[in-house]
Amino acid sequence: MTDEPAAQPLLQMALRVEQDIFVIRQRGREVAAVVGLEHQDQVRVATALSEVARDLLRTTGGADVSFHVDAGADGRCHLRADLAPLAPLPDDRYQPQSGAVSRLVDTLSVSTAEGVTVVRMSRRVPANAPTPTPERLAEFRTELGRTAPGSALDELTVQNGQLIAALDEVRSQRDELAVLNEELAETNRGVLALYNQLTEELEETNRGVVALYAELDEKSAQLRTASESKSRFLANVSHELRAPVTAIIGLGRLLTDSASDPLTDEQGRQVDLIRSSAADLLNLVNELLDLAKAESGRIEPDVTEVDLRPLFGQLRGTLRALATRPEVELVVEELTGPALLRTDEVLLGQVLRNLLHNGLKFTERGEVRLRASQHGDRWQFDVSDTGPGIAPELHDRIFEEFYQIPGATRVGGTGLGLPYARRLVTLLGGSLELTSAQGEGSTFTVSLPTGGA
Repeated sequence: MTDEPAAQPLLQMALRVEQDIFVIRQRGREVAAVVGLEHQDQVRVATALSEVARDLLRTTGGADVSFHVDAGADGRCHLRADLAPLAPLPDDRYQPQSGAVSRLVDTLSVSTAEGVTVVRMSRRVPANAPTPTPERLAEFRTELGRTAPGSALDELTVQNGQLIAALDEVRSQRDELAVLNEELAETNRGVLALYNQLTEELEETNRGVVALYAELDEKSAQLRTASESKSRFLANVSHELRAPVTAIIGLGRLLTDSASDPLTDEQGRQVDLIRSSAADLLNLVNELLDLAKAESGRIEPDVTEVDLRPLFGQLRGTLRALATRPEVELVVEELTGPALLRTDEVLLGQVLRNLLHNGLKFTERGEVRLRASQHGDRWQFDVSDTGPGIAPELHDRIFEEFYQIPGATRVGGTGLGLPYARRLVTLLGGSLELTSAQGEGSTFTVSLPTGGA
């Protein structure tokens, strides 16, 4: 309970007999209408008043009722009704018989005003209602004073009218609810049909995906079989060709040997042509054999501790003889300090020799350079040249078997060197990448882990 000062009431009434309950309900509705409450709120306030009045008449023998307009803490005005019981409330507490009463108003409590205990209820006035200035409150009092309370029959008639209106509203809401339920049921049927359709489509898609995966597995198996057959074919054919080609080269060497019968100049040129063609064919056979070994997985890297300085010296010596053009310089940069790498020295030498040989073949002037550098736990080998360069759209194709770049600078070769080099680098746990542009030379970069694959 709280102590609050009393304000000048809009209206005061006495609750003494059963008849007064109807009068309080009627006057409460009128007060609510005068201060600007909406029709539904007027009915709520009147109903709450009648229920509390009936409780107090039964438990305390009656009450004095007053109506007030207060300014609330939220800045809005509130209609307040105080019911002061004629006798003390049981345990100074009030609990309405109907639990719905407290939901009809904003607040329902027991308070003390100037030492008098009252049951207090309030309802917030709408924001669009006129501001209750002192002049306006005086007009409210005058207007309420001019109206006389009706009889119980009149109030019962009003209540019946309100009940009929409430029933009509309930029926209208029920009809609207039935329409909404029907619409919801129709929507649910549509959603269920869509769900079933999507489920069927998903199952059909899943069946298609399963069939596609099965077909892909079958194609993959066929590709593996074809690749193995190709590798076996290349290995067998290359092996069968190697012996006769080697015999042709040996026979050509015997024919041109000084101990043999002398040949005419034309015969010498023909024999040299035969030996050169046979050497090219033997080189092709050897590359096919190497590629077949790499594809079949029969190459096992022999990983050891490799010092790159002797390897670079060997490359410098063996490839200098291939740099036959005076306009092209072969540069193998010296390595300073320890340059140790765990890898297969033979395979790494093949890769670098292949890349340097390609650079010397396709570079008409300038230089072909090999440099090595360590970056963290990886070694990087860059083979760069000042040749014609390679267009970006051909960067992937040059690593395809038997592919050669068309153009005026095309020279002899099989198109197997770069695919073989990339396979060897992959076996060593590294990568082989190309950086190049048309007319700007090329740089092949081999990256290998320092600790080996």
